[in-house]
Amino acid sequence: MIENQNGTMPAVAFRRSLPIDDPESLLDVELPVPEPGPRDLLVQVEAVAVNPVDYKVRRNSDPGGEPKVLGWDAAGTVVAVGDEVELFAVGDEVYYAGALDRPGANSRFHVVDERIVGHKPATLSFTEAAALPLTSLTAWEGLFERLGLRGDALGQTGTLLVTAAAGGVGSIAVQLARALTGLTVIGTASRPETVEFARRMGVHHVVDHRGPLAKQLAEVAPGGVDYVFSTIGTDRNLPAYAETLVPFGQIVAIDDHDSLDIGVLKPKSISFHWELMFTHSLFPTPRQVDQHRILDRVARLVDSGVLTTTASRDLGPVNAANLREAHRILESGTAIGKLTLTGF
Repeated sequence: MIENQNGTMPAVAFRRSLPIDDPESLLDVELPVPEPGPRDLLVQVEAVAVNPVDYKVRRNSDPGGEPKVLGWDAAGTVVAVGDEVELFAVGDEVYYAGALDRPGANSRFHVVDERIVGHKPATLSFTEAAALPLTSLTAWEGLFERLGLRGDALGQTGTLLVTAAAGGVGSIAVQLARALTGLTVIGTASRPETVEFARRMGVHHVVDHRGPLAKQLAEVAPGGVDYVFSTIGTDRNLPAYAETLVPFGQIVAIDDHDSLDIGVLKPKSISFHWELMFTHSLFPTPRQVDQHRILDRVARLVDSGVLTTTASRDLGPVNAANLREAHRILESGTAIGKLTLTGF
């Protein structure tokens, strides 16, 4: 039920691209409650999580003075549905990452296409569930669609390197690889607390991404690496990947670069893939409903105890001050797992 009878809702937005220490970089605003389209759900948002995409959009786009709402991880309850909705009903508890070309979820109510929404894991709170959608979709698509791994092949052998294994995407990629494949998983981490977190996620070996990567990988994987899930530092690590990957090895990357010197990959016929979980909604593809199926599969894995949430720190209610703190932490590069905010 819509709480505000005036048809408005609290939200957090930005009007200009400003440094995060500027108090106007994110603002508390009141906006109209959105109307769901034919395939949309109107969700009462109970919790959100914050990702690097949030600060990247804030730093690199100019709303021209109009309020632009960020936020691409949410969990809440469906309060209204569009005329053509088939997968959900009013009252369903859901979680999702949303779409880059629509308003984000840092608002009390939010509209989202049902085809990219999953049923919330029953065993998790809204806060715990909000930490999962974007990273789970990115990790799943990267592993099982871009790299072509099988998600039901525990007998599958080989070695997978996951960079920043204590980060949002890395920690889910490690869990999925350990739970659904037979690969040996190597994770990178550089601080005692991130090393410990990566080990809890399930890595077999940890190497320091601040040290000589190729040398360390040769010690723990003398036969070479078959797959790389590169979440950070792809540009500087490409020579090490080329050295340590086996012939016909594969890389999937999710970080942002204007250009990469991928010529070093040619002698071994190494394949390079990009992964952006927003591609399905940006273009929109006939297969975007696959994201609904992935999120439902992830929810079942969570409820059966195979996967765990990576929510690591809740910063309080969804407001501008708390979101500025979340952006500040993410921009510092010191976050472990996922930062969340709960309630309004």
